[in-house]
Amino acid sequence: MSTVFDTTLQDPPGLPPEFGQGPLMRRNAAVTEVPWVRWTLILAALLFLLGFLFLPLIAVFVEALRNGFAAYFAAITEPDAWSAIRLTLLTAAIAVPLNLVFGVSAAWAITKFDFRGKSFLITLIDLPFSVSPVVAGLIYILIFGAHGWAGPWLMDHGIKVAFAAPGIVLATIFVTFPFIARELIPLMQEQGTEYEQAALSLGASGWQTFWRVTLPNIRWGLLYGVLLCNARAMGEFGAVSVISGHIRGQTNTMPLHVEILYNEYQFSAAFAVASLLALLALLTLGLKAWLEWRHGEELSASRKH
Repeated sequence: MSTVFDTTLQDPPGLPPEFGQGPLMRRNAAVTEVPWVRWTLILAALLFLLGFLFLPLIAVFVEALRNGFAAYFAAITEPDAWSAIRLTLLTAAIAVPLNLVFGVSAAWAITKFDFRGKSFLITLIDLPFSVSPVVAGLIYILIFGAHGWAGPWLMDHGIKVAFAAPGIVLATIFVTFPFIARELIPLMQEQGTEYEQAALSLGASGWQTFWRVTLPNIRWGLLYGVLLCNARAMGEFGAVSVISGHIRGQTNTMPLHVEILYNEYQFSAAFAVASLLALLALLTLGLKAWLEWRHGEELSASRKH
């Protein structure tokens, strides 16, 4: 005796007419709300963006230009501000490439190979997300400070890490190194290893496989991770604040310089320097949207083919 199951999608019995008819209450019925609910949610989202994003952003530029363009350019070109800008750019120029090498290497190892300690490596990559940046800066003080573990030996050999640029770079590397790896790992896991195995079976070396197969497939995710890493490196405050020592004109980055100016009641100058960080945030947002658009276009094109 055989049983025949009816697999046709049917509306539940007793369904009110306003929910529509058709298989399974129509596809859109499950995701459609009444108009007043939709507009209420949209209005709440717009008010939130206006109050917590657009108004503070507008206020930064209004306060920065309150005394005119001459005062604005004077604030961002005076020696201490220019020193903070240079140090911020130098820190990012060192930290981002090092994190790029680490992120690609870690993502490659985690997604392409099975080895003992793989889960532990993933946990270490996530560590800066769970450790406060202030604690990270304090750790470097305990290691490289004058009374730290390695501080006396470094001082005897004329090497200064704490309260100097090297310490700022190390702290920035620590708080930013998960960004590129964490952007690449899900992408490379989704792609699998089929293309690499095919290239190796055709006689390509490991280096050739990486440059000609893996890297082209991850380039947009890689650029996106580098973008986020650079933005965090330039805007980092907590860890850098502890390790820098706040030496004006020497170890202050742009966020630290903004804090000093604000505490000295130089509000226009503080907002002028802050506007540079705001412009960086807007540039990052624009590049992020462009990368997502380009990546989405490539995905759509690849699916069509």
